[in-house]
Amino acid sequence: MRNSGSIDEMAREPAPAPPAGAQTLLRGLDLLEAVMARPAALAELSTRLGLNRSTVHRLASALVERGYLKLVPRQGYTLGAKLLEMGFAAREQINLPRVARPFLEGLCELTGDAVHLGVLDGDKALYLDKLPGRRRIEIGSRVGERHPLCSTGLGKALLIDTAPEQWRAIFDAEAGRGKLDGAAFDTWAERMHGYAAGGYSFDLEENEDRIRCVGAPIRDGSGAIVGAISVSSVAQYMDDARMGELVGTVTDVAAAISRELGWRANGDGAQA
Repeated sequence: MRNSGSIDEMAREPAPAPPAGAQTLLRGLDLLEAVMARPAALAELSTRLGLNRSTVHRLASALVERGYLKLVPRQGYTLGAKLLEMGFAAREQINLPRVARPFLEGLCELTGDAVHLGVLDGDKALYLDKLPGRRRIEIGSRVGERHPLCSTGLGKALLIDTAPEQWRAIFDAEAGRGKLDGAAFDTWAERMHGYAAGGYSFDLEENEDRIRCVGAPIRDGSGAIVGAISVSSVAQYMDDARMGELVGTVTDVAAAISRELGWRANGDGAQA
């Protein structure tokens, strides 16, 4: 879902000045983020923030008084207990389907295809949301259903961080339930290595006849996979070339949802 032209135009526009009275708030937030990176004494924080020591001291003292920072002897300023309290409250307020829904709607509108959201539920993928898309086709999935991990694009995305030595047991359990249609483990594992390296997954008509999917994992602030999304359609709209084109789109949307959950990536796309 990249739009390089509009992004470039935005990058050339000067950033709007903060409204009057907001500068102190923004400096306080900058201070919190600096301490989040690592605890530091007043002099170091002054240098890192480009502010004089009296300004930093005034901001830090106010944040200490409210419990957002703590002054520790011989260590400097550290994050305070109030931020831990806020972090737990934020986690309670975050609801994955609610956070993801506008992104799923955008993805569905862009592709015209069915879009799914799901999470790991025991040894299955539990589907939490589905948008059917504009194409007049029927995909046999419903919100609230549990689907196989090894034969669905969404399920494989949920397995991307699973250690390869655990793949065989997961695969054999599903093969024993007749979910893999005789697919060979070696072929499946070879594909999974590629998916794990690329951060995406495919369903090549493995779960449902003529249905193909492109999936990607969703991560939380710790970097752990907490869900996955997929774009699904019939094979006539999902040839190999289009699936390859959709990889960037689907992983971009998954990353956008992940950032809403607190995930941060470095320049290589890995957890910062």
